[in-house]
Amino acid sequence: MSAAPYIRHVIRLDLDKTYLRSEFDTLTDLVKSAMESPTEKQAFPGAPALLRSLRQSEGHRVCIVSGSPTQMRRVLAAKLALDGVEYDEFVLKNNLRNLLRGRFRAVRAQVPYKLPTLLASRAALHTTAPETLFGDDAEADAIVYCLYADIIAGKVPPDELERILVAARAYDDDIAHTIELVKSLVIQDSVQRILIHLDQRSPTASFARYGARLVPIFNYFQAALVLYADGVLSARQVLFVAREMLASREFELTTLANSMQDLLRRGRLLVDVARRLAEEAAEAATSGALSGATNLPPLDDIAEIFRDRVRQLGGTPPLEWPAENPQLDYVSLVDAEHHERREKKRSRIRGRRR
Repeated sequence: MSAAPYIRHVIRLDLDKTYLRSEFDTLTDLVKSAMESPTEKQAFPGAPALLRSLRQSEGHRVCIVSGSPTQMRRVLAAKLALDGVEYDEFVLKNNLRNLLRGRFRAVRAQVPYKLPTLLASRAALHTTAPETLFGDDAEADAIVYCLYADIIAGKVPPDELERILVAARAYDDDIAHTIELVKSLVIQDSVQRILIHLDQRSPTASFARYGARLVPIFNYFQAALVLYADGVLSARQVLFVAREMLASREFELTTLANSMQDLLRRGRLLVDVARRLAEEAAEAATSGALSGATNLPPLDDIAEIFRDRVRQLGGTPPLEWPAENPQLDYVSLVDAEHHERREKKRSRIRGRRR
């Protein structure tokens, strides 16, 4: 019997609005998304390079948990293959089964779907390896990921979890299944970082209540910077992400430098870490370890502009962000998320009637 593969770090991510540019607020959006070919689907600049870098590191496991229907597996898998992204696990939502069983609440609900899916994946790994989670601000990813993190850390007792799932409108059998999954976990405070891609351009300050563990990001260069600070990516890999974003023609060197400065000002990247990155990036750029496309800025120019932005920030104190992860009132959070979702639906209906 072969030994289980060594797991050093687990990466979990959503697809729609996190990795892929997707619209699904209306039925028309859903139909359009379902009809797109793999070549028509677009990833956010830098996301493929980031995932390739993460997956290539020894002992890194990539797990995809998406709310997209299972019928889209072939197209989504083909898109990931086109991007050169490899993964170890790929779970999609079986909404057809929910509809056939008359479980209409489950079609849109995210917490009752994603939470047990994440827990089942973690339980199957039998690991205490640290995790990095990627989501977006379109739905309830911040709530789900923080709840998942607190559960595997042993901070959510069964009676509280039951109250949370009831508030999330989960069905009784799903509640029982989720609570049972917790019993099979290896308890460890393992979620190192939660990255929320601001697809909806939500105010970054609205995420302060989730603590320092969760970092809202505007783009994948910011994600790469945070993961460099966490020791998950090297300076060389950060340059790979920067180069792919520049190649997309949606970003310029100044845009990336502004993104770094934004993290510094928000206190999400320490100045000393940024200085170290700039120095290591300069070394990687001049070592010949990276081969760059001739139509892109030289890699040492990329490193130099990062150094300039760190110097420009000077001694400006960052905004104060919580240093610890607070105890969250998940019942209130899921109630608020449910109310917001209903209000958005009502707004869309009113808009169509006009």
